[in-house]
Amino acid sequence: MRDRKAAEAFGGFGEKLATLLLVLKGYRIVARQYRSPVGEIDIIARRGRVLIFIEVKARKTAATAETAITTQQCTRIERAASAFIQNRPDLAHLDMRFDAFLIIRGHWPIHIVDAWRPGY
Repeated sequence: MRDRKAAEAFGGFGEKLATLLLVLKGYRIVARQYRSPVGEIDIIARRGRVLIFIEVKARKTAATAETAITTQQCTRIERAASAFIQNRPDLAHLDMRFDAFLIIRGHWPIHIVDAWRPGY
């Protein structure tokens, strides 16, 4: 139980850190912790004409962080992105991109731009 709470706290810290770094890089945060019946998205941001759906993974080691995003999870995030766009038609004209943020204890965060493409 204690390990789970510590992992959740580290995950929350990771999402806040990723949000801060995105803002400092010029991204505008549109939503955080977006949930729909088909999935959830940690951060939704906009930069210019691109709407970015970002998955944040906070892990103890680089090896566990790199393998933390599965194909099934990507599919759920893509479905949640479609649900988000249906609820926000004002953003439907924007290009979409899927990024990942890896937060590894003791290391500088890694922002993977265009981490995956839908359907691959």
